[in-house]
Amino acid sequence: MPHYFDSAHQREIESLRRRFTARSEWPTWLLLIGVYTAWFGILLGSHWLGVWVSTLLLIPLLVLWLSVQHELLHGHPTRWPAVNKILGYAPFAVWYPYTLYRDSHLLHHRDEDLTLPGRDPESRYLSAEQWQGSSMFARSLHWLNKTTFGRFAVGAPLALFGLAREELQRLLAGDRHAWLMWASHGSLTVVMLLWIAHFSALPVWHYLLLISVPALSIAMVRSYYEHRPHAAPQQRTVLNEAGWPWRWLFLNLNFHLVHHDLPGLPWYDLPRVYRSRREQWVARSGGFLVQGYGQLWRVYGVKAIDSPRHPFY
Repeated sequence: MPHYFDSAHQREIESLRRRFTARSEWPTWLLLIGVYTAWFGILLGSHWLGVWVSTLLLIPLLVLWLSVQHELLHGHPTRWPAVNKILGYAPFAVWYPYTLYRDSHLLHHRDEDLTLPGRDPESRYLSAEQWQGSSMFARSLHWLNKTTFGRFAVGAPLALFGLAREELQRLLAGDRHAWLMWASHGSLTVVMLLWIAHFSALPVWHYLLLISVPALSIAMVRSYYEHRPHAAPQQRTVLNEAGWPWRWLFLNLNFHLVHHDLPGLPWYDLPRVYRSRREQWVARSGGFLVQGYGQLWRVYGVKAIDSPRHPFY
């Protein structure tokens, strides 16, 4: 338990961990069953639902699946990483192998490196050297990605391009781990797409471009302003008091500082821990508080929230 929590708050958190809910992890098991059932159900029923109703149902379901995968890599619902990997390996969202996401994200949890280019794998900032070496077109894209609209529109393509470039380098270098990972993920993805083509009304291209990419774009909005540069690591992570639809899709990761301080705390306990000491959490964040994703759209829809160049790196 981190030392900056007072003893009463520590006892509250420990009491949450001793409950039957936390020991059984039944909410996460129920969520897993629900997502798998809904994915197969929507696709099998797509001939009756129609392509566009199925699309509108599948996009938020894939956003939720990405959040479920995040929960799995943090040690839920079992204490065994191999079991959680099996539970989360289904390539519903297509583009990111589970193990790649897991390994990269756990590195992101080194809070002393948050936002630092080249050290935080999820940083959206460029170092002075990277900025100087960028073309005017690349700089324009990075500025666009610093608006909420731009993040939604180009965040996913930029992320996928960066993923392809980095992973191709690993494959060309003969990285055995990368070859095994992409072979297993690619094989499962091909099987999944063949299943979709055979049993659903959705063309494969439609699932890839009009379902999985929009789902990734929505997930990009969640991470749009999760972190900011700051000298104090704990003041680099946001507290976003989002409304219930977004909290559900993102499994309460909007309370992001709580998650970073207590990465083992399950998704269903994050709101309770935050609200029980809201003033303390806001003070710990240095006032890094956002009043929902609507605020980001209203204020920074077409205005850059900050510079893509890291201010002190």
